[in-house]
Amino acid sequence: MTNDNPYDFLPLQSTGRNETDTANTYAPEDMIKIYEQQFLIPVPEEQLTEFLPALKSFYDIDNHTLDVSAIIFEAIADASIIYNHKIKAGRYQLLEGLVKEELERGEDDKNDSGVDSNDSEEALAYTLECKRTFFINDIEMPYYFNLFIQGDSYSTLTKQDTLLEQMYWFASDGTDDNERLGTINAQLASLDIRAMDLTTLYQIVDYVEDHIIDDPMIETLNKLLDDAE
Repeated sequence: MTNDNPYDFLPLQSTGRNETDTANTYAPEDMIKIYEQQFLIPVPEEQLTEFLPALKSFYDIDNHTLDVSAIIFEAIADASIIYNHKIKAGRYQLLEGLVKEELERGEDDKNDSGVDSNDSEEALAYTLECKRTFFINDIEMPYYFNLFIQGDSYSTLTKQDTLLEQMYWFASDGTDDNERLGTINAQLASLDIRAMDLTTLYQIVDYVEDHIIDDPMIETLNKLLDDAE
């Protein structure tokens, strides 16, 4: 890290100047990198007021460029920035085949004649062991879960082994246990991931829940179910 780049900004090649010749222009993918660095570069508290001017000076950009970089990030980036963490959903894996589950029928499932009121399709369910890879600040974070499928509905049961799974259960428990949060942050630190407060952790978990299952995975599951029937 040199004196003319005290925050170790990424070297990026500009594509030219704007129409008023007041700032450099950059390719969309580089605009995303500029946007991300505003949040992901660790900055000592006493240097916070110096950081943004340094970033604009290094890339020779203005406030309008930063505003545009935010718009581009929201439009085309495949990740999300939550406080000073970037999280991204990666690929999914189906670890085993479908396991058929025969559900027990209770008395409430029978009509007055004692005959099952549900048809055989509604009584049939499947479970499937799955994995979704996430990335926090480009660090791979595996997430294992069991998928339960019945008819057109499904539910997930998260394992409790990996760090991301522990974060999920911490948020699900709704606790503010500082010791438990400290243990999670110690594990994050071992991966060179900055500590999270409760709000950040909850938002990370919300992102995970929203991205566990995506359209390509649903298409694959539908094919498996069709073959099973």
